[in-house]
Amino acid sequence: MTQSPQENALPSQRLPVYRADMLVVTDGANLGDGLSFSEELVPDDIYSLTVDGEEQSLSLRTAADGTHFVADDSRLGTPNGRVFLDCVATFMPPSGDTIEVLVLVEVDDEVGVVDIFGAPLAPLSPKTNYVLVGFDRDNAAVRLAQLACVSFTAGTRITLATGEQRLIEEVRVGDRVLTRDDGPQPVRWVGHSVHRATGEFAPIVITAGTLNNTNDLRVSPDHRLFIYQREDHLGVGRSELLIKARHLVNDTTVYAQEGGFVDYYQIMFDDHQIIFAEGISAETMQIDTRTQSVLPEEVKDQLRAAGSERKGTSQSQFEVHESLLKRPDAAALLKRASTK
Repeated sequence: MTQSPQENALPSQRLPVYRADMLVVTDGANLGDGLSFSEELVPDDIYSLTVDGEEQSLSLRTAADGTHFVADDSRLGTPNGRVFLDCVATFMPPSGDTIEVLVLVEVDDEVGVVDIFGAPLAPLSPKTNYVLVGFDRDNAAVRLAQLACVSFTAGTRITLATGEQRLIEEVRVGDRVLTRDDGPQPVRWVGHSVHRATGEFAPIVITAGTLNNTNDLRVSPDHRLFIYQREDHLGVGRSELLIKARHLVNDTTVYAQEGGFVDYYQIMFDDHQIIFAEGISAETMQIDTRTQSVLPEEVKDQLRAAGSERKGTSQSQFEVHESLLKRPDAAALLKRASTK
């Protein structure tokens, strides 16, 4: 894959959010108020979605120093407005489960509050009471990082340098994996996390054969797949493409798998790589200011010592905009383009 200086720019990260005034206290100390930042939250307040409460899209971009801003392609917020990750608020519906909501605060140049958004990590329902049971100021960055990390689900077969197809959960640090651009490369770190398979954590299933994959491939929604077009059926104007899995959903051959829990695995090398999973070329975890929060401290130290934290590249100039994929036959077109 040809590189260019642009690939050091991080891709924007889309978050489905509610505006603060759509999640309102219906009983408690803050009666009538919308969702707010941690200093104003009161445990045991009961929240409910307003009648017109609908999820909207907030896109963030992350600077090299780790600060967050509203991306130019965002449907909410002020372009280039500074955004702080305030806290993770935990709510309990009548079912007894808990739902986490990432609270983000947009501020102006004087650090005055412009807007507040809540990004639920599991779906919220109207006409439902949600009791605020607590909030955590320390793990907001970790939750955002978990959303940014590209992940394979347990059971995914990864191609090693020897040609062996090994389950992702059996891949170990030091194993040599076949990469598209740099040949055999040793694994630096393998992460594992378990999430309720709802909302932004519901895996996307690409059924066998859809993109010439040998078996079903299950990945996190923003996991990008590499496609080499022999013919430009999408009209992108280039042959090498990176496609987010969520943008291929057609509810038949590609769909979100809601329900239960999902085991996600992140695989990382010294550099951002394209590897082969179930026969599909797919990216690995990128080392950047968004994802570093999920790494153990000893791994961060190793990366700093090796200078690897400067290497991760997003190859974002190859990413295809969602607007070109808003068609039910997008996956079929890509399969045809890669084989003819």
